[in-house]
Amino acid sequence: MLVSEVMLQQTQVARVAEFYPRFLARYPTLEDLAAAPADAVRESWDGLGYYARARNLHAAARHVVRAAGGQLPRTPETLRRLPGIGRYTAGAVASLAFGAPVPAVDTNVARVLRRVFALRGRRKSAAHEARLWRLAGALVPPRRSADWNQALMDLGATICTARAPKCGACPVQTDCRSAGRPRR
Repeated sequence: MLVSEVMLQQTQVARVAEFYPRFLARYPTLEDLAAAPADAVRESWDGLGYYARARNLHAAARHVVRAAGGQLPRTPETLRRLPGIGRYTAGAVASLAFGAPVPAVDTNVARVLRRVFALRGRRKSAAHEARLWRLAGALVPPRRSADWNQALMDLGATICTARAPKCGACPVQTDCRSAGRPRR
């Protein structure tokens, strides 16, 4: 889960789908990844771009093996202490891999929440981001958080898209405060 989430940072799923199986075949465990030379990890990442992600993933694997006996942390707070792991990745891994009832707000989820709740404000402002995360956290169910987070991500990626939302096909259309309105 950690490997796929790091690969997916700023990269489309189709592109990651090519690299992920090969990378896991070469490094099937965190121990294998941690033991690998940095140059080999970098070479395995060739073509995926954003090479700092490979360096950070390698450093994270080394830290987990050295400091945590190879056990990936289960909470967003401890995951965020790993190199290259931000708020979204920590929430996604904690939720999707361990079932923690925490939000995972990526670009798609943020778009869905902004539209459904007609949130206004500067999108890149700290206050707007904090509001999105609070709202997402309040919505996450105590059970099946992975399903919830994945559903929001998929809704934003396939129906509530940035340029051409398909409001007529949206399962939350009746509750959406922006459905059918012109986008700004």
